[in-house]
Amino acid sequence: MAGGGFCRLPNGSVVVALTLTRPGGTGAEPGAPVRVLVHAANRARARTRLRNLGLRAVYLRGNAAPPTPDEVTAVLHHPDGLLGRGAPTADASGEGPQGHLTLQSGQELWHPIRALLGPAGHAGPARPAA
Repeated sequence: MAGGGFCRLPNGSVVVALTLTRPGGTGAEPGAPVRVLVHAANRARARTRLRNLGLRAVYLRGNAAPPTPDEVTAVLHHPDGLLGRGAPTADASGEGPQGHLTLQSGQELWHPIRALLGPAGHAGPARPAA
């Protein structure tokens, strides 16, 4: 279900934007669409960064929804290079999903990817202790 795209930056790195379903491990609306941004050296490494967080079934097919210039700016200014927020929805009330503060345009603010994954820090099942 991953819809998204990428853009190549002048220095050779890429910004990948994907629309995924919210991992079920979080308490806030599991299954709701989220927009995830990843800054990496290439598309394969961007996918690896998401897989390391437990998002296993992530594929980038095509370039139907590349990142906007605002999304590129947001991910480049974040130290981790991994951001996420609820997928934009049309809401006239000024509040986004879960009552988060939103911009005038009705979009939720960007959060570090760890905020989407919940307190465990990964989206996968609990790993047994070794």
